[in-house]
Amino acid sequence: MKRREFILASAALAATTLLPQMPAWARNRKVRLGMIGTGMRGQVLLKELVRREDVEVVALCDIEPIMLGRAMDMVAKAGKPAPTAYGQDGDVNAWKRLLEQRGLDGVIIATPWEWHAPMAIAAMQAKVAVGCEVVAGITLQDHWDVLRAQLDTGTPYMLLENVCYRRDVMAALQMVRAGLFGELVHLQGGYQHDLRGVKFNDGNPEHPYGSGVEFGAKGWSEARWRTEHSVTRNGELYPSHGIGPCAMYTGINRGNRFTHINAFASKARGLHEYTVAKSGGTTHPSTQVQFKLGDIVTTTLACANGETILLQHDTSLPRPYSLGFRVQGTKGLWMDLNHGIHIEGRSPPHQWEEFQVYQDQYEHPLWKKHAETAAGAGHGGMDWFVIHAFVESLKAQAPMPIDIFDAVTWSAITPLSEQSIANGFQTLEFPDFTNGLWQQRKPIFAFDASY
Repeated sequence: MKRREFILASAALAATTLLPQMPAWARNRKVRLGMIGTGMRGQVLLKELVRREDVEVVALCDIEPIMLGRAMDMVAKAGKPAPTAYGQDGDVNAWKRLLEQRGLDGVIIATPWEWHAPMAIAAMQAKVAVGCEVVAGITLQDHWDVLRAQLDTGTPYMLLENVCYRRDVMAALQMVRAGLFGELVHLQGGYQHDLRGVKFNDGNPEHPYGSGVEFGAKGWSEARWRTEHSVTRNGELYPSHGIGPCAMYTGINRGNRFTHINAFASKARGLHEYTVAKSGGTTHPSTQVQFKLGDIVTTTLACANGETILLQHDTSLPRPYSLGFRVQGTKGLWMDLNHGIHIEGRSPPHQWEEFQVYQDQYEHPLWKKHAETAAGAGHGGMDWFVIHAFVESLKAQAPMPIDIFDAVTWSAITPLSEQSIANGFQTLEFPDFTNGLWQQRKPIFAFDASY
């Protein structure tokens, strides 16, 4: 690490040893935010921004006129001043003009994955704080480049991983910190979600989900860009929903780190079967596509403190939604799939107990304080919390609770898993993005009801 990077990283270490309470001067401060990407996901986040009195949405950018128009309407219906719009002319570089707008405090990036790294780097270089949707980058080099930009500029960066704020996940975090599970040994998580109806549609903006078998230029919304990743890539393509909470439980980058990774992929059958069934034969062009992404991708991580973590990516087969969390230690375990918990000496021997009783007892202070406000927000309230954390951290000029080291470490699982699979399921050493700072950094995420 270069001397300047070391100094900046050391400053970041000092700043994140304690998450301060918001100073009085910041409580009534408004932050001026822009948004790049106003599609389906962007609009969910925009909903949370426009209902806050401490946020001014001053700029919106999208090259899809329908989505940009819907976003502008959302701001108007909220009774807020009209933002400056960028991208109506279809210019793929319109986002660069947005970053030149004077007075921007921060920007939300909710674009297709391949744009996240270049947009975040440009924003940080422009001294505009970044709230980036997952993932942080595509290639391993992307992650190093994003990290270097943050260290060079000192501009705040937060990965908007909402599952870290899920109600049961945060209750489990309280249980981990209380020692209920004893010493942690093994954890599991993943992204187990039938996305076949997301990856294909009929291209009609009014039918974004499950309406046909088009993708790419003929598709709409995520079918336009996300499906192509299933065609050309084979790996753990969406790790942060599963790894984020597990990383918080085990103190990754803050007293612990990933040391090794390997990944396995099953055969790819689900997307082909879906297109054949949906189109009623094998004549449609989508039925001729050879999908590279294995239907089930299983990734294992080893940690410096001895824990193992298993992730599963499962989006191409019929199944109910589940992130498959499991937190297991020397005194017991929690599994979200069966809403069950077993604590030795407290639970009946060899029997599960209902997790809700424990969740009520260990409810996180953030949910105690904000559950009513978050009601009705996207993904069961999680989207309110992740936006709240970004805005409040900006106002207080405080460290981001899901910071640059978290972002690149969690997201780099994708290119590393691809490399492992391509090399015959090889076990790889996991890079230390903190350059040793993980041994000194202290946990800051969600220790109270602040943010």
